[in-house]
Amino acid sequence: MFLFGRTKTPQELVRTLKELLLQLEKGEKKYEKIAEDVTKCLSGIKNILYGTNDQDPQTEVIAQLAQEIYNSNLIRIMIDNIIRVDFEGKKDIASIFNNLLRRQIGNRSPTVDHIASRPEILSKLIHGYEVQDIALNCGMMLRECCRHEELTKLVLTSDQFYKFFDYVELSTFDIASDAFLTFR
Repeated sequence: MFLFGRTKTPQELVRTLKELLLQLEKGEKKYEKIAEDVTKCLSGIKNILYGTNDQDPQTEVIAQLAQEIYNSNLIRIMIDNIIRVDFEGKKDIASIFNNLLRRQIGNRSPTVDHIASRPEILSKLIHGYEVQDIALNCGMMLRECCRHEELTKLVLTSDQFYKFFDYVELSTFDIASDAFLTFR
């Protein structure tokens, strides 16, 4: 992936994105420059997962990327900081998350296993309905999680599940509709 003037490996992309997101979280100076670099990294990761116009996705590179994302706990960091990225970045985070969640190796779903071992990720996605700017993105990711029985059980047995009764009655129609869609 060509980024920042040279080709970046999946490991470099993940490491760079993690560092940039943590800088955004701390409220570092040069916010616009950091946010722009976050968008570039997200785009680079998305290109690895989906391919580009002139290159198909490569299974081996995707496997390296996914493993690096799990090892660095980048899924949680992306969800923690989704509010701090721009509109396209929010869409890219949801797209990356959903792509990784659909990924299977034989009968295994490594991202499902990763999220199941970290239920705070599901909790953050549920709480996303409380923030208008990220509610629809979090809802999209949460619905993708609920396609997997193991993750659905975690959502249904969590204390946050009962918040859906409040979310479906929100005065903001699109958020209430999205919450109802997820609840259903």
